[in-house]
Amino acid sequence: MKPNHVRHQKALGLAFASVLGLVAGAATAQEVSGEINYWHHFTSQSEFEGMENIMAAFQERYPDVEVTQENIPNAEYMSKFTAAVVSGSRPDTAMVTADRFPDMNAMNGLTEITERVNNWPLKKDFPENRWEAVTANGKIYAVPAFAFVGWTYYRTDFFEEAGLDGPPTTFDEFVEACVALTNAEENRYGFGLRAGDGGQGFIVEVLEAFGVPLVTDGEIDFPRDKAIAAIQWYSDLFTKHKCVPPSAPNDSYRQIMEGFRTGQTAMVWHHTGSFKEISDALPADKFMTAVRPAGPEAHVAQVSYAYNGIMDPENEDASWQWISFWGEADPAIALLEATGYFPASTAVVADPRIVDEPKYEAAAKTLEFGRPPPSFPGAGGWSSSVALTEFQKILVGTATVEEAVDAMIDGLEKTIN
Repeated sequence: MKPNHVRHQKALGLAFASVLGLVAGAATAQEVSGEINYWHHFTSQSEFEGMENIMAAFQERYPDVEVTQENIPNAEYMSKFTAAVVSGSRPDTAMVTADRFPDMNAMNGLTEITERVNNWPLKKDFPENRWEAVTANGKIYAVPAFAFVGWTYYRTDFFEEAGLDGPPTTFDEFVEACVALTNAEENRYGFGLRAGDGGQGFIVEVLEAFGVPLVTDGEIDFPRDKAIAAIQWYSDLFTKHKCVPPSAPNDSYRQIMEGFRTGQTAMVWHHTGSFKEISDALPADKFMTAVRPAGPEAHVAQVSYAYNGIMDPENEDASWQWISFWGEADPAIALLEATGYFPASTAVVADPRIVDEPKYEAAAKTLEFGRPPPSFPGAGGWSSSVALTEFQKILVGTATVEEAVDAMIDGLEKTIN
């Protein structure tokens, strides 16, 4: 039985499709029909705009398929997913993320779609690394929908004032730039450090850049000396160089974005998902995007793919058409233009609508070396409740770097074992 509180989106206005040029032509040879619903964790106005565009285009292509959607807050998503599996009240389709896939799959919450994927004409446009995060025992369970590509935003006007030629390309250059761009008396800092909620992903990236894999083949792989060097370097931005705002230990997404938008910070790390917000807030000639700087042992930037999977195989044909539709060019670019969420398909990345925008160049380059976040059962819980908490302790002076790293190792061992 479908949830009765879904937000029905069948009649979203076909004007979206005609105005945006999203109509892709006649239906495929396999006619499909039925009613399906879709769970996701979109919440912002821009995300809903992108969703509306995709749904209008899909309805035009498949007029006999009725799609409804339900937005679930990110913090509640996994608990609701679990409850649906346990109670037998699954939606037809649902959004899947790389860090959640191991747990979703462990509870048999997703339907295997390997044969459908292998027979899909567009599969060739998705390199093998796009599928790794949703593959278990050689079986595929979801289709890439879009990507959050990690990159740097920087204020071109501030760089010019400081006499810097361009964005830093290494961690050493990054520290030098942060210091050069900082003037605490004027409340301007080189970097907006996110050490509050959501900052755990950057801690993991820094660890990996110093040669700390976390987990390899199901076993902990956390060399203590390299981890200490990594956490020392990252925490020094606050404790030693003082080139980040004093509020950094509590700064989450909203604070680092506001800091960059208002000119408090000259650089910030985030991903393509915030591009729409930044570009709406700042003149085009005042900011630019750049590839993340390379660490001493690895060039790391997380590329987190969001996927769509089938939970209930009752109407699998229609569900497959819905989740695979997101991989086509026009829907993918419509979502990009509304939200900044980058296409997962290499064919779409080569589209002139992307190539002709210089600010997308950093994302395209990052796709060549970027890596997904670590994916093992419990990864999300360890990074948020252990790694981030211990890093915060360093910043507020209640733990040394060595103590924090030892706590991270102990917490990871407990998570794995």
